Amino acid sequence: MSAPSFIVSPEVSAALAANKPIVALESTIISHGLPRPSNLQVAREVEEIVRSHGATPATIAILDGQVLIGLTDQQLIAIAERDDITKASTRDLAIVAATGKSAATTVAATAHLAVLAGIHIFATGGLGGVHRGANESFDESADLTALADLDITVVCAGVKSILDVAATLERLETLAISVVGYKTTRFPGFYLTDSGFAIEHQVNSANEIAEIIRARKALKTDKHALIVANPVTQEMDRARHDAILESGLKGAAAHGVIGKAVTPYLLEHFHTASAGESLKVNIEIIKSNSALAADIAVAVNK
Repeated sequence: MSAPSFIVSPEVSAALAANKPIVALESTIISHGLPRPSNLQVAREVEEIVRSHGATPATIAILDGQVLIGLTDQQLIAIAERDDITKASTRDLAIVAATGKSAATTVAATAHLAVLAGIHIFATGGLGGVHRGANESFDESADLTALADLDITVVCAGVKSILDVAATLERLETLAISVVGYKTTRFPGFYLTDSGFAIEHQVNSANEIAEIIRARKALKTDKHALIVANPVTQEMDRARHDAILESGLKGAAAHGVIGKAVTPYLLEHFHTASAGESLKVNIEIIKSNSALAADIAVAVNK
């Protein structure tokens, strides 16, 4: 049996060959994180934001067994509209590819494939992390262990507020994953600008982050990811956020929602219960992070 196809788009191939700045983008936010039809519109807008900031977007996914680094518009449409798109983490990649199936890639899987393709800057919405009650369920996102072994800089709005933020920060420290706050010393909580926890290191420009990336390489600490925590500009109303989160967690427990199904369930609950407010924040997050990631990629290439 032949190895799965690994296809780099012409746009991304040209950027790699010319050593131009590239930003990896995940596809799970398209297939599972945003509702139709806004998911396709946002995916297109995010790619254009990356281009407008001087970098090449590389949205990553698997379609019909082909690992794709950079998508055509038709492939973006497929990820956004097809009903057979599953959600693949790192452990699922080989299975999905070898069996000819299709999947959107999580943070862990996107980061893995990006590094494999030679891309080291990545924009996403929020990281996965340690789930609430993990002391009993052992439910921890594969994002953390994947990023512990990858030379990649991830721009995100912290970890999703549905998680155990304190435990996640402890795991990041244990796994030697560096964290810097972009123009903040407070760790963001996805929909919220401040999760209630501090960040030791603040950076104020893409150039500063580029210097850190160069220093990581020189000091051989680039075997683990660098997290750039970029807080959302307009957060959700906190009281409303907390009430929706509490009702969502109760609903997930009542319906037996576990594992990787929890995040999509809670994101959809937030969207419905907030009358679209959370969706607006989610879209702002990915756009802002993509712009900053592109600025970092350009700064690294100077």
